[in-house]
Amino acid sequence: MNVQALDHVNILTGDVERTRGFLTSVLGLEDGPRPAFGSPGHWLYRNGTAIVHVSDARKKEVTHALDASQGDDAKRGARGIVDHVAFRCSGYRATMERLRSLGIPVHEATIPGVGDRQVFVDGPDDVSFELIFSAADVASVP
Repeated sequence: MNVQALDHVNILTGDVERTRGFLTSVLGLEDGPRPAFGSPGHWLYRNGTAIVHVSDARKKEVTHALDASQGDDAKRGARGIVDHVAFRCSGYRATMERLRSLGIPVHEATIPGVGDRQVFVDGPDDVSFELIFSAADVASVP
């Protein structure tokens, strides 16, 4: 097997609409087409690609081999949590202005030896989002 790229991240949540709202308003992802799965959720897009799937933790699809053997017992909810999802970004200055205008708290750090800037924002259900900006993008801010 040759892993070529990350396709998407699926976030299980207790409040699908709140999570969708956060990701569209704060990160600028766009709600888009989603297959007619038997559970509620959203596929959120950037540049025509669905990169974040949001699913209801109480009514999730079978996504683990163990789920298939447990039948309805597998729909009890999430067994784990995503700690954070990282996006390579551009437009550091505009992003920081947007986060400030929305009142979103951030934690910033610089990647040692690389100089890229990490901007962490906390989303619903204890999932954090890391926005990574190149050192050049950050340096261009007056």
